[in-house]
Amino acid sequence: MNEINKLTPEIRNIIAKYNLIPHPEGGFYKEVYRSGQVVLSNQINENRNSVTHIYFLLCKGQFSRFHSVLHDEIWNFYEGDPLKLIEFDGKHIEENVIGKENGVYVSIVKGGVFQAAETTGEYSLVGCSVAPGFDFKDFSFLDDKSDMHNTLLNEFPNFLRLK
Repeated sequence: MNEINKLTPEIRNIIAKYNLIPHPEGGFYKEVYRSGQVVLSNQINENRNSVTHIYFLLCKGQFSRFHSVLHDEIWNFYEGDPLKLIEFDGKHIEENVIGKENGVYVSIVKGGVFQAAETTGEYSLVGCSVAPGFDFKDFSFLDDKSDMHNTLLNEFPNFLRLK
């Protein structure tokens, strides 16, 4: 946890308050809700919890690297600096910012679209809900798909691998 020791006291307090742990895509997270209701996912013809929700924290210099989730993901801004979200559907790149400065507090990423994120300042604390619920079996990194990886390599190199 040497990475945590380099963070400001305010950010370390957020990590402690919400019991956040490192996320494989970058940043820190904690699952706070997994519905007990189960639904059938038409995308994979398997059962999933109907909805899941996490706290997700990105600090300055951290990136949520390009990844895809099979189901729709709703991002909600909570505190800190605005969060920049980048979406890539294989052809088009779209950038959105959520945060108090622009008064936009939610962004929705459709299932199957690759996404990445970074804070625009010291840190961004957000929430992410996935429905049907998140399962790591439904998650993949963009660098698993080399043709799209090469498309983004020059413009977004930090979003394609962990530092």
